[in-house]
Amino acid sequence: MHPDDPSAQKLTDAPSTTRTRDAVSTERTIGRHRAPEPPRRALLGSTPVRVALATGVTCCLGLGAFAAARDGQEAPQPVRPIADALADRAAIADERASRSLDRDVAPPRALPTPTASPTPRPTVTRKAPRKPVKPRRPRPVAGLDQQQMDNAKIIVDVGLELKMPRRALVVALATAMQESNLYNLASDVLPESSEYPHQGSGSDHDSVGLFQQRPSSGWGTVAELMRPSYAARAFYTALAEIPGWQDMSLTAAAQAVQVSAYPDAYAPHEERATTVAAALLA
Repeated sequence: MHPDDPSAQKLTDAPSTTRTRDAVSTERTIGRHRAPEPPRRALLGSTPVRVALATGVTCCLGLGAFAAARDGQEAPQPVRPIADALADRAAIADERASRSLDRDVAPPRALPTPTASPTPRPTVTRKAPRKPVKPRRPRPVAGLDQQQMDNAKIIVDVGLELKMPRRALVVALATAMQESNLYNLASDVLPESSEYPHQGSGSDHDSVGLFQQRPSSGWGTVAELMRPSYAARAFYTALAEIPGWQDMSLTAAAQAVQVSAYPDAYAPHEERATTVAAALLA
């Protein structure tokens, strides 16, 4: 047919059905309103397909081995590990899928019994050292105040320490009552005596302390005689050196020690001294 033939031109100008279908197919593929493709299900996701696949692989391997043996060739060793692995995985997947929600509860695990811990050693608590308890001050008697009673107690305690009899305690108390009224006195003549604890002062020469003993007469230093305990000890020591003092009257025994200008001045204090000694020895 000649290319100028009108019939040929009609045939040529006619739209091709194949192109139209291709254009429609292309439009469905790339157009804005193409229909979504249905989701594909994974063939290998189900257990039967896995089993069939493993069986087919095994059969193919067997046929290949048979054909090779028939042609005189050495049959290849079947790859058993791969087939077995696929079969095992399929069986495991099937087993997991077939588990029931009502499966038996696993028996409880026995927890190990804790061993007894060793007995802890007892904690030793050290007690704090006790604070020294101050001695109770004696209650004043016989008209004495607290300072006088405290000094009387010192005189009695020193006599007990020296193991002097009760009569010596009364003599010493009566002597201190007469000499200082049971106060530890300093001396206006000895300014040094005022540097030590004292409860007043006197002016009888250089006499100091409870028994008004004079440093110049050899009784001791000012510092020693201003201590009531030392003064009481000095008196008891001098009394013990007088022969037969126990048989003497109170005023004679006191005068033998003190050598006072008023030898009879001690007698009036005997009764009160006896009361004070009894209270302190009770």
